[in-house]
Amino acid sequence: MPARTFRILLSAAFFAILSLSAAIASPADDLAARRKAFSDLLAEHWEYTLSHSPEFASILGDKRWNDKASDLSEREILADQQKDREWLARLAAIDTTGFPEQEALTKTLLVRRLKESIDNERFQNWKMSVSQFFGIHLQAPQMVSLLPFTTVKDYDDYIARLKQLPKQFDDTTARMRKGMAEGLMQPRFLLEKVVTQSGGIAAQKPEDTPFARPLSKIPPTFSPEDAARIKGEVLTTIRESVLPAYARFTEFVKAEYAPKGRTEPGMWSLPDGEARYAAQVKRLTTTDKTPEEIHRIGLAQVAEIEKQMLVIAKKLGFSDLKAFNASIEKDPKRHYRDREEILTAYRRAIDQMRPQLPKLFGRLPKAEVEVAAVESFREKEASGAQYNTGAKDGSRPGRVMVNTSQAESRKTISTESTAYHEGVPGHHLQLSIAQEQDDLPPVRQQAGYTAFVEGWALYSERLGKDVGFYRDPYSDYGRLQDEMLRAIRLVVDTGFHYKKWSRDQVVAFFHDHSAVDEVEVQSETDRYIAWPGQALAYKIGQLKILELRDRARKELGAAFDIRAFHDEILGAGALPLDILDQRIDGWILERKGRRKG
Repeated sequence: MPARTFRILLSAAFFAILSLSAAIASPADDLAARRKAFSDLLAEHWEYTLSHSPEFASILGDKRWNDKASDLSEREILADQQKDREWLARLAAIDTTGFPEQEALTKTLLVRRLKESIDNERFQNWKMSVSQFFGIHLQAPQMVSLLPFTTVKDYDDYIARLKQLPKQFDDTTARMRKGMAEGLMQPRFLLEKVVTQSGGIAAQKPEDTPFARPLSKIPPTFSPEDAARIKGEVLTTIRESVLPAYARFTEFVKAEYAPKGRTEPGMWSLPDGEARYAAQVKRLTTTDKTPEEIHRIGLAQVAEIEKQMLVIAKKLGFSDLKAFNASIEKDPKRHYRDREEILTAYRRAIDQMRPQLPKLFGRLPKAEVEVAAVESFREKEASGAQYNTGAKDGSRPGRVMVNTSQAESRKTISTESTAYHEGVPGHHLQLSIAQEQDDLPPVRQQAGYTAFVEGWALYSERLGKDVGFYRDPYSDYGRLQDEMLRAIRLVVDTGFHYKKWSRDQVVAFFHDHSAVDEVEVQSETDRYIAWPGQALAYKIGQLKILELRDRARKELGAAFDIRAFHDEILGAGALPLDILDQRIDGWILERKGRRKG
């Protein structure tokens, strides 16, 4: 064989081996490249989210945009919608074959969320910007208690943000005008409550507004010059920027907007109302259940819970629920005397649950939780209690916000269950654990699927029974009443927005099937009008978690471990209910295989 031919063959063989090596190495290299591209895209998406929602960044403890305020203009909303399409196209281009399970799931969830958002753009919900439950007039003062005030820069950033509030009000007003022209409005009687809320702040002295509260927190380490300057600038900004913005907004809602509010409470009365409500139901329950199905589930749950309540009533010597409820209503021992007594009762319930948590969970949150009163400027329309997530860095604890208004009209019987719902093992535990899971990207740590989050919190109320609480039968009755409230929601939310019920029908259903405080009956009824579909998430989510628990217990038998089950439920952050179902099925199969092995 000629030397030249040999060299050619040798060279060909060498390159063939090299190509084969490259082919063998390529899948791993390709997988690493795809995972990095996905990780980079997630980081870019999260940075965009925070920079375009600076208040949200502040809540999370990220101070980089503390001197900025969200752009609430129509132009920004439309630009954000276009950005959703860009994110979706870029995500779709990434092949997740071979990705670890949770990474692939992150893409699935983000794609799903973006598609849903794009699909629902046609409803133009951004044109209905306010109600007695949400809107710039409430969100701006609520933010004050969530911000840090430890440095001079914190105060300077706050002043800069306050100066941008008038533009946010103007942009919101412009959006509301567009909605008004197209019949996209809340009912008139709810908008009249907005006038009261906004006007109440507009009429205050600068130093008496919620916006002046940080002045009471000025650290003693600040120089006298800085302290004096900060106080002067904050009060001047409130006087010259904030209060005039509230006054203009109040006048607009009172004179122009509220009078044109719709007359019917149901979402069906809005343009494309039936499809609009169906989309809300799907988004907030993360199921394909129809309003009719949910209405029937609600009626069945109401009947079942009434049976359980009657057992307690009879044990306490009452022949029926009406007589028992009337007795509770008249009994001064079952009512609070003042605001502080309510807060003390909530703290006591949370404190007694804390030591019991290791019986129910393997993983516990590091974040602390505290109890505080709902702010006075919104307490009249606020729910009985709610939870505000703490800062991820631990600089601000989670807060159970309790409505202490009209204390004498509020009963004691539901305090224990509500404390578990809002605190531990409910919202605080679940949301804090999610936020502390460093193996998940931020978009998963902060996920807020309502059916999961509220379903877990309602489910957690029963966990008090598992560790021996609700020793007082009145408290156990209150637990059932709280569960009844969530069952009633299935009936009356679909009643309002699908079956065209009137407000009087909803109030009557409440009175016929519960002993819920009258002040709460009224605020809850208005809440369902203003926030269609949200109230469905609690019971739908709880029923799914109970179903999964029963399934796991039956499949695993003696090997079922409640702590491991709860850790698995909470171990991937909040999830849509169908994805949660798949996750627990996989966990059951894994545990079975481990047991056989």
